Amino acid sequence: MTEHPGKPAGHVDPRDLDIFEFARSARQAAGVVRVSQLPRMLNEVPADAPDRDAAFTWQAEGSTQPELQDDGTEGPQPYLRLALHGAAWLTCQRCLTPYNQAFNADAIYRIVNTEAEADEFPLDEDEVDVIVGSRQFDLVDLIEEELLLTIPLVPKHEVCPEVHESLVSGVSGADGEDEEAAADEAGAGDEPERPNPFAALEGLKQGGSGGKKH
Repeated sequence: MTEHPGKPAGHVDPRDLDIFEFARSARQAAGVVRVSQLPRMLNEVPADAPDRDAAFTWQAEGSTQPELQDDGTEGPQPYLRLALHGAAWLTCQRCLTPYNQAFNADAIYRIVNTEAEADEFPLDEDEVDVIVGSRQFDLVDLIEEELLLTIPLVPKHEVCPEVHESLVSGVSGADGEDEEAAADEAGAGDEPERPNPFAALEGLKQGGSGGKKH
């Protein structure tokens, strides 16, 4: 992950990690986590997805950097770098069918001791996030949080295979069929004026897409 790799971590329990020692010793660890281990992420996967239990690979690396402390002396500040790669099925908000979304994240965290310290960290520091460390740190929970932040604000296909009926006509299923039949019975010469069926789709196209927040 860096030009100067740290020491291997040996066996690491990602649910029970002494993150301060991990950073101080410049350790590294890697593994695989499945969506079934991430309840909040699982909620984002549609029930009709081809695979609801996708796997993500992760790599973690600890380090320290000398920084000025509150007492005026210079001391080592612990940091964690976390990289995630994989893909999961989400619901396209344009055609309402499952699509496979790639996830690639590379985040750096400044590790502090308390929530009060985290609150004091400047909000305009957009390259580094702040986490409160512990001797029993749950790295899997952090992995899940990072994946959730990586989900697009408007998940969608690059090109949809089809447009959902409700987005075209504003109705769905049997209701749409009934309305169509009633219009046919009214006769061609007395057919009521209908809105442009592609107006809703055009509005979505102009709305743009969201991105990742850090």
